Amino acid sequence: MTVRFADQNVIVTGASRGIGAATAKAFAAEGARVAINYRTDETGAIETKEAITDADGTAEIFQADIGVASDVENLADSVEQALGPVSVLVNNAATIDRSAFLEVSADAFESVWQTNVRGVYQLSQRVAERMVKRKSGVIVHLSSILARLAVPNRTAYIASKGAIEGLTRAMAIDLAPHGVRVNAVAPGLIATEALLAGMPQADLQAEIQRYVPIGRFGNPEEIAAAILFVCSSQASYLNGAIIPVDAGLGSREAGPA
Repeated sequence: MTVRFADQNVIVTGASRGIGAATAKAFAAEGARVAINYRTDETGAIETKEAITDADGTAEIFQADIGVASDVENLADSVEQALGPVSVLVNNAATIDRSAFLEVSADAFESVWQTNVRGVYQLSQRVAERMVKRKSGVIVHLSSILARLAVPNRTAYIASKGAIEGLTRAMAIDLAPHGVRVNAVAPGLIATEALLAGMPQADLQAEIQRYVPIGRFGNPEEIAAAILFVCSSQASYLNGAIIPVDAGLGSREAGPA
């Protein structure tokens, strides 16, 4: 098996479950020392760490709310003190609001924006400052198919992911001269707790999966595989890109098949 991240330190935010947990495990399986960040789900973070250590990997847990500026500052410092210089940052943590546009309060919008955009911006700055000094590093943001397509009752979330894609391109241009690459991975419909909570009915899940070109939801491990490729030396010429991992759903014509 190829070990692409031996002796590298990797931060994965929101790594207590779903795509974040799968990504943390995948990096550890390829030699990385992984900083598992979580906000409130300590049990999930512990489970992620145990899965990694049981497979002879290395990981440490760091509690921080990416929507809180002081937590973000402390996270960047704590990880470097505990593990050493960070080679890869995966900005996965996000929050979602399922209200219709006219029902989204200013406070609700600000809460989504603080975590999904401002926190990502701030953590990326803190980590990139250190990467620039070493002339190397990779940052990956998690976008979404909803940055390009819209569904009802997701306006705050959709706005935040559109901002993340713009941020990806802008950061890539500014950081490229310093040896730091920035890209985004944009998942489609992935069978995470968050997705399934928004469509708990089995018949609705089946109907939506029929509309996906390959006929099913993706799984978190498939997104993790894309993230690892983007972060690896195999993708050394990939910068400022938004990589859709959506089984072609984003290319499909709207309406009945």
